[in-house]
Amino acid sequence: MSENNRDLWKLAAAGVGGLLLARALTRGRAFDFADKSVLITGGSRGLGLVLARELAGRGARVAICAREPQELERARLDLKGRGAPDVLAIPCDVTDQKQVQELVRVCQKRFGQLDVLINNAGVIQVGPLEVMTLADYEEAMRTHFWGPLYATLAVLPEMRRRRAGRIVNISSVGGKIGVPHLVPYSASKFALVGLTEGLRAELAKDNVIVTSVCPGLMRTGSPRNAIFKGQHRAEYAWFSISDSLPVAAIQAERAARQIIAGVERGDAEIIVSLQAVLAVKFHALFPELTADLMSLANRLLPAAAGGIGQRRAKGKESQSDWSPSWLTTFGDAAARRNNEMAS
Repeated sequence: MSENNRDLWKLAAAGVGGLLLARALTRGRAFDFADKSVLITGGSRGLGLVLARELAGRGARVAICAREPQELERARLDLKGRGAPDVLAIPCDVTDQKQVQELVRVCQKRFGQLDVLINNAGVIQVGPLEVMTLADYEEAMRTHFWGPLYATLAVLPEMRRRRAGRIVNISSVGGKIGVPHLVPYSASKFALVGLTEGLRAELAKDNVIVTSVCPGLMRTGSPRNAIFKGQHRAEYAWFSISDSLPVAAIQAERAARQIIAGVERGDAEIIVSLQAVLAVKFHALFPELTADLMSLANRLLPAAAGGIGQRRAKGKESQSDWSPSWLTTFGDAAARRNNEMAS
């Protein structure tokens, strides 16, 4: 072997060693949720409630927040009924920084400290580009970018002081791949992914581990409370059916366990479901082909003409012969299980 080749191998080995060292430093030690205090935004229903159940079952002290007091109280009773050791439920609009600061203050006073922040609160607007307004984009950004940033800035001083903490941002596969008829949602989730990656890089030195979670479709029951525009009944049908079928969507409880396991390991990114993993890898390898396929998919979705135009209707106001139906059986069961029905 020539001297130049030996030097190249040495450089390669040093590079690999450096990468492994950086990975070890940024992942931190294995994490145990027992006796830890966890704040989950958007914890009153759907994935947030499922995560709260799983964490309470592991001995964590859980705080949940949401905008609707009655919905929040039902979630609190659900968690207490399952034997949760310590549950705090606080009404809060995460798009209001003052409310978020007060939320964190109350949690820290109750628990002494916050060990984990899970930014899960979300809003979904479904419809073609022509019926989306600036207000839809602003709402998505306030909820998916500014809300997590407000909460992160509120918990950071105390986490940095203790040199310990975990921050988990629930983005979406729609934050890795642009999805038609979900443009405000997808754009804001891309912003959250970027925020999360930057935070992880800067906070590793403080032993605050930041994780990005990008789930694919999950059977949480959330389409009932999503917002639909344009041909809202047709939009709700395709969205709720996709969200329900086992071949397309993962069970929320299984997704929650995958998320928790990844947070315990200190993963930088958790992509939930095999379908989502394959989609993200395919997009990385073939971005132009992915864009072409998304354009084709868009042609199969409901047109902008007709329906309610720019007006908004919730999923539960957009039912048709297709949804609910036998095609949405699993999603409807998840909605009943996860506090989505009464809201």
